[in-house]
Amino acid sequence: MKRILVSVYLLIAVIAFAQDKTIKKIAPRPTAAIDGKTLFNQYCAVCHGHDAKGGGPAADALKTPPTDLTQMSRKNGGKFPEQQVLGGLKGTSIKAHGSEDMPIWGPIFSNMNASLGQGQTRTYALLMYLEKLQSN
Repeated sequence: MKRILVSVYLLIAVIAFAQDKTIKKIAPRPTAAIDGKTLFNQYCAVCHGHDAKGGGPAADALKTPPTDLTQMSRKNGGKFPEQQVLGGLKGTSIKAHGSEDMPIWGPIFSNMNASLGQGQTRTYALLMYLEKLQSN
């Protein structure tokens, strides 16, 4: 009986913990990386998953589920929506950006190592990586 009560208590604790998921927002750490895959894994995979399909470890805590980034071309008639994605990354296209949970990476990248002027380089590298991930 004692073993059953302990099991029930643990089950209740696990359920309560699972329902109380929150995302701790912290400032992104600056990086020297300028290639798209590394940037994606450092900044995007926590929500979108390393496979970019939306199943990252923080996905369940978001108000709006992360987009499956491998399906953007398919959903756009087979053409990669470069301007829409770029607008989302830069913050100029709020619809493409999704919910307020997603950071606007363009300004963040621009502020990293600002003296090196690599903000746009990072944004475009991430854009090109996302294009390579597309499923046909």
